[in-house]
Amino acid sequence: MGRAQAFDTDRVVRAALGVFWRSGYEAASVPALEEATGLNRSSIYHAFGSKRGLFDAAVQTYLDDVVRPRLRPLLADPVAPDAVVEYFTGLRDALARTGEIQADSGCLLVNTSGAPIARDEAVRRTVADYRAELRAALGRGVDARFPARDHAERDRLAELCTSLVVSAFALVRVDPDSAVGSLDSALVLLEA
Repeated sequence: MGRAQAFDTDRVVRAALGVFWRSGYEAASVPALEEATGLNRSSIYHAFGSKRGLFDAAVQTYLDDVVRPRLRPLLADPVAPDAVVEYFTGLRDALARTGEIQADSGCLLVNTSGAPIARDEAVRRTVADYRAELRAALGRGVDARFPARDHAERDRLAELCTSLVVSAFALVRVDPDSAVGSLDSALVLLEA
């Protein structure tokens, strides 16, 4: 009979998420994960199978706790006409708050897309699915904001807004002002 688990899995995954988000998968050392989670290597491997298993759990928590709550108003039925503007305003504010993880580290999945682990097919699929989810949500927001505009025009605007979000996430670690500027550009487009 196996020993009962003596730790809170959600707390462990959230602690590991911070390490992966700040450092990236490759640079997140097992000792750093041990320190953050309070678990030793064997407990991490027993509970998650590997460092990669812990990373996969952290990515799911990131999507559920960070990404999807921000997108929720864009997925409502119906979507409020101002929901997409509120999304960009909230994201802009979050990226402008230096000292907080989102401002200092950007997006876990955008960062992952440029890392060696992105060569893994499952990781590639997760990043692509995230981008598609973001694009679909922003598309709903653009449709609600500009219902009278031509479908092709709304589609182009949603694609551009998605690209500006990804750009902001990619830039925030190295050029926070440009990251915020990308979101400001989206807000200008959404006010037109």
